[in-house]
Amino acid sequence: RNLAGKPAMVADTMAVKYANSINSVHYFARLPYGLNDKAVMKRYLGESVIAGKTYHKIEVTFQKEGGGDDFDDIYVYWFNKITNKPDYLAYEFLVDGGGKRFRKALNERYAEGIRFVDYLNYKPATQEVSVYELDSSFMQNELELLSRIELKDIQVNPGNYN
Repeated sequence: RNLAGKPAMVADTMAVKYANSINSVHYFARLPYGLNDKAVMKRYLGESVIAGKTYHKIEVTFQKEGGGDDFDDIYVYWFNKITNKPDYLAYEFLVDGGGKRFRKALNERYAEGIRFVDYLNYKPATQEVSVYELDSSFMQNELELLSRIELKDIQVNPGNYN
């Protein structure tokens, strides 16, 4: 963690929360890269229409071996049928009491050939709705805007990533 461009001390009790937050931002920023990793299990759920566009709806889960700390989370991606880019995603997580989120990608840009997007991050009014149905909830305006996730000052240093 940096404050005003200088390393800042972080209490041990907060270090895991910051690490998880950074990992989450990094994971979503890299999409769709990483969805072909060995631990990834994909299942085609059919087509879905959101805002007049047709999407391939795909479930992504992870094997325990190599799937990271949150291997039991469930993800659903909506890949635009024309561009093949993930315009929407939803996930169900268990950490910190669990929950569900639905994200809409926006502000697409590229740095050194890598796609970056920001997200509008929504949550359902009730946790009873299935993660698989959050696209319908979104279209029916049944989701609450929780936050806007913006990537700023993006710097890619070729040779420092694999």
